[in-house]
Amino acid sequence: MAEAADFPGTSPSPARRWLRRTGALLAGAPLLAGLLQLPALPAHADAAAGVKEASDTGSVSVAVDSLSPAVPTDGDTVTVSGTVTNKGKQAVTKAHVGLRVGSALTTRSAIDDAADDAEDLSAGYDSEVGGKYVAKFDKLTPGVAEHFSISVPVDELDLGGDGVYPLAVSLSGETSAQQWDQVLGVQRTFLPWQPDGADTETRTTILWPLVSSVHMTAETGSNASQTPVFLNDDLAEEIAPGGRLDQLLSLGKDLDVTWVIDPDLLASVDAMTGSYRVRADGDTTTAGTHQAVAKKWLAALQDAVADKEVVALPFADPDLASLAHDGTGVSGSLSQFKAATDVAATTVETILHVTPSTDFAWPLDGAVDPSIVKVATSAGADKVIARSDSLAETGSLTYTPSAARPIGGGTTAVVADARLSKTFQGDLTNASASTLAVQEFLAQSLALNLQTHKQRSIVVAPQRTPTAGQAQAMAAAVTALQDSGWSQSQDLSAAATAKPDGGATTKVPTRSSYPSALRKQELPKSAFEQIAATQDTLDSFKVILTDKSRVVTPFGRATNREMSTSWRGRSSAASTFRQGVQSYLDTLTDQVKLIDKSETKLSGRSATIPVTVQNNLVQGVHHLVLRLSSSNNTRLEIGGDDYDEQRIEVSGGHSTTVKFTTTANVNGQTTVIAQLYTEDGQVYGAPVTFDVKVTEITATVMLVIGGGVLLLVLAGFRMYTQRKRAAAREAQEAEAADDAEDADDADDPATSEDTEEGTAAEADGAPGTSEDAEGDTGEESAAGSGADDPEQPSDGTADTAAESAAPSGTGERVDR
Repeated sequence: MAEAADFPGTSPSPARRWLRRTGALLAGAPLLAGLLQLPALPAHADAAAGVKEASDTGSVSVAVDSLSPAVPTDGDTVTVSGTVTNKGKQAVTKAHVGLRVGSALTTRSAIDDAADDAEDLSAGYDSEVGGKYVAKFDKLTPGVAEHFSISVPVDELDLGGDGVYPLAVSLSGETSAQQWDQVLGVQRTFLPWQPDGADTETRTTILWPLVSSVHMTAETGSNASQTPVFLNDDLAEEIAPGGRLDQLLSLGKDLDVTWVIDPDLLASVDAMTGSYRVRADGDTTTAGTHQAVAKKWLAALQDAVADKEVVALPFADPDLASLAHDGTGVSGSLSQFKAATDVAATTVETILHVTPSTDFAWPLDGAVDPSIVKVATSAGADKVIARSDSLAETGSLTYTPSAARPIGGGTTAVVADARLSKTFQGDLTNASASTLAVQEFLAQSLALNLQTHKQRSIVVAPQRTPTAGQAQAMAAAVTALQDSGWSQSQDLSAAATAKPDGGATTKVPTRSSYPSALRKQELPKSAFEQIAATQDTLDSFKVILTDKSRVVTPFGRATNREMSTSWRGRSSAASTFRQGVQSYLDTLTDQVKLIDKSETKLSGRSATIPVTVQNNLVQGVHHLVLRLSSSNNTRLEIGGDDYDEQRIEVSGGHSTTVKFTTTANVNGQTTVIAQLYTEDGQVYGAPVTFDVKVTEITATVMLVIGGGVLLLVLAGFRMYTQRKRAAAREAQEAEAADDAEDADDADDPATSEDTEEGTAAEADGAPGTSEDAEGDTGEESAAGSGADDPEQPSDGTADTAAESAAPSGTGERVDR
């Protein structure tokens, strides 16, 4: 059962070291007791003891910058190069660097112990190879680094059978306080040795991740191509020659690896190949200038993955653990995850021209619990990439089992080996750290292979975003592994479908087992609530658009980015990004709005009120309804009721004015509310409220005015008739005078007849006087009839000319 300590997920190293050092202490106890009976040591001896204690920590730093070949075989010459630096205050004389090879390490946990004690002098060391295979220095000056290189035939290392051998590179010398040869510094590494190849090779899958942080915003230009806006120019630095992503691409293209790609990274680089802008200070942006770099990187990636397996993560690599622990209680969160999964394959196929696998989910660091597995598989994935320090072995297996584990519900956990996966973490920018990581990786791989003659499928899942230094170390290790005699390459899909070990654990750990350090970095529930609010705004906005894709696509991808795993440990930046998305969406929705109105006056019983809707978007809007309502329908009716509504369609960059018929019943002031709605009854935008002041002219006043006008007309008519009658009388009088003159010449009987005719004429004139009276009476009747007419000038409905898009002026009057 001692081999059980070799399993991923266990940590026996501290206990083993404690037992070893306690045993040494107990063994030395009798000697210590005897020393206590001796006379006190002289003062200079005490000082020497103090120097010896200091030397255990290593007064000289030894760095192994290169070990070649990493996996030697028969006939090879092993070359170890590096530097030694005197960290003490005294010069070191008669110094030399030598190599020390220990006995083969038989377990993986023993390799862990040796790696932990890499620079510890108290951990002990084996005898030196010596002879001519040393590098000598007359003097090591404090603070000065000296280079060394030692080449030794592998036959001189006295290696035995297949196995992992500890290789210590030590610096020995003297100081003025300690004038005897002693080890003053050491660096331990490993020498994998299997010259004849393995009977059974381990099938090893290496995941090669191309994942970055969020770079694109939701903002796009108003032009036809919708020029994208980037948060910064960091992505250009990553894909530029020597950048992190450029290193991963150039190193990975020659390796047998499975590419794991975030489609958002591809979409972002693809956007950089055309016109794009980069956010500067405040709201200003500058033109992007790295189109050539982006085109070159994408072309190289297309060539690299042409005949390789590609696994596409959901768009923007959503944080599965955060979603499982904090997001499932928020409506719409799982829909966002499903959308991110659905768009992944299309993005990769369009840009890289390969068909990716989308049935793998990869929680951060491979940490799983039942809720994470449930969310990971909710969008269609049936394989979850876990890690062996999460899904740890609890059985009696004496070897590391294959990666595939059926965990129920048709789901397979692909368990990556924790030791191999975590080897390339930390700062690997210097050559020494990188070399040690490579040798430890190879040592663990060989030790794993030597556990059993049973062929297994092992998966290595390194960190999501390795640095350039880490990528270089990974590439060196994978290259050496693929040239070794104990491993053969395998795709991730093959590893997932390989026959699982019957004794391997298939129980997913409980939620309480999820690492607390990772839990503290998760997106909070409030983040998912804010994402849901943004989605609600988008849903209301898109229904009125004539070209929804201009808004749905950029904002849909932006909401995916809000859930990205890359926000881990960057809560402030994540919050700022979410607020920026919502703010920009609010800015767009505000482009379709009602124009403010000031107080409006109605100078009659009925009139029309114009309301203007303005659209400052580049595209038209439709499916909108404008409702005008009265706060007091007793005083002011709109459309024959307390409100009226009309459908609205406005072209891009234009405004339209619609008119509502109103009826005033009582004089006074009434508040009117104009509000836009979508066709499904959802409120759109802010309402516009204004006052309507009714100043209707009364019936009595109208009668007085009408009567006055009528009297003026009748007076004119009377004057006209009187003048006409006066003229007629004058004509009669003139004719009568002529007749009288003729009568003087006649005899008396004629005069009598004339008198009778005159009397008759006067009788005929009487009716004329009666007509005048009747005429006057008729006119007065007409006047009286006019006074009884109830009709008013304010009656009737008139139209109104189109209103300007500008806000109404103070004291606005409404056309009738």
